[in-house]
Amino acid sequence: MNIAANEMYQALLNKDPSYDGVFYAAIKTTGIFCRCICTARKPKQENVEFFNTAHDAILSGYRPCKICKPQYLPDQTPTEIATLLVLLEDNPNQKLSDQDLRQKGFEPYTIRRWFLKHHQMTFHAFQRMNRINIALKKLQDGESVINTAYDSGFESLSGFNDSFKAIFGVSPSKAKDKNIIYLNRIETPIGTMFAGATDDGLCLLEFTDRRMLETEFKHLIKRYNATLIRGENQHIKQTKLQLNEYFAGYRQDFTLKLDTKGTDFQKQVWQALIDIPYGSTRSYQEQASYIGNPKAVRAVANANGMNQISIIIPCHRVIGADGKLTGYGGGLWRKNWLLNLEKANR
Repeated sequence: MNIAANEMYQALLNKDPSYDGVFYAAIKTTGIFCRCICTARKPKQENVEFFNTAHDAILSGYRPCKICKPQYLPDQTPTEIATLLVLLEDNPNQKLSDQDLRQKGFEPYTIRRWFLKHHQMTFHAFQRMNRINIALKKLQDGESVINTAYDSGFESLSGFNDSFKAIFGVSPSKAKDKNIIYLNRIETPIGTMFAGATDDGLCLLEFTDRRMLETEFKHLIKRYNATLIRGENQHIKQTKLQLNEYFAGYRQDFTLKLDTKGTDFQKQVWQALIDIPYGSTRSYQEQASYIGNPKAVRAVANANGMNQISIIIPCHRVIGADGKLTGYGGGLWRKNWLLNLEKANR
C-alpha cells in the first residue's frame, strides 16, 4: 500500500469517491470491512486497518459491510453475480454446491472464473470464508448466548443456534460450558493464518484459505472438548513473535509449548517432523524408517495430513521419493516458498 494510512483515513471520513476501489477499510471492533464511500458511522482511526483488496480483508477475518457492499466491484459486477451475492447476503450460512447453482440458473464454471479473477478465490472458498468470519464474530468472551445472537444480527435465537452449530459442530449453549481455545489471526508473508491455543499450548496454526478449515474447527472443538473464543493468550503471543523471526530468516528452531492431541502413532510422526533439520527434507519412506516402521509409509502420510500446526510442526519438509513436492494443505506454492526460505538461510 503506497498511500499513507492518514490519507486513507481522511478519504474514509470524507467518503471520497476518487479512492473507491483503491483500498478497503476494515473495522477491528465490528469485524466488518467497507469501501471508502460507505455512509456508516466512521470508527476511530486506531480501530481501522486498510487492505488493498477485498480478498485480503476477507482472508484476515473480516466480512463485507451490508451498507456499502464491498464484495461488489464498481461497474464490474455482472447482474448474474450480483443476484448470487444477494442470495448469500440473505442467507450467509447456506452452502451452495455446483448442483445448487445449476438449479438456480447459474453456470458454476462462469461463477468460479469471475470469483477467481476478482476476489482471487473460488466461489466456494468465498462462501466458506464468509461463514467462518461471521461465526468468529459471534465468539464473544463472557457474552450470553442470546446477547451474542442478537448482537450478531440474528432475529431469532434458533437461527443463531443453527448457524453456530453448522460452523462449529456444537450449539452455543453447550459451547459455553467447555474448555477455551483462543483463536487469533497472524499475518505472514505468504498469507493470513489462524492460530489457536489452549492454556496448555498452541494447538492450531493454519492458513485461513485452507479448504478444510471449517472441518478442522469442528475437530478441535470435539477433540479438546472446547469452545473457540476470539482472543489471544501467552502462547499465541509467543507464536507471533517466533514466526516473525522465522520469516525474517534468523530463527531455525521453535521453542513454543504445543498442545497436540492425537493417537500415539500420530504424535510419533509429528515429533519426527519436528526432528527434520531446518533446511532439509525427507521422503515419506525416510520418515517411516526414522520412526522404526518402514512399512507404514501410507500411515505416516495420513498422520502428516492430520497435523494442524503448520510450519511449527514442519510437514512442508516432507517430499516425494522422487524429490518432487507432494500435497500440502496450504498449497504447493507455499511449500516451495518455505523450503526456499530455509535453504537460503540454512
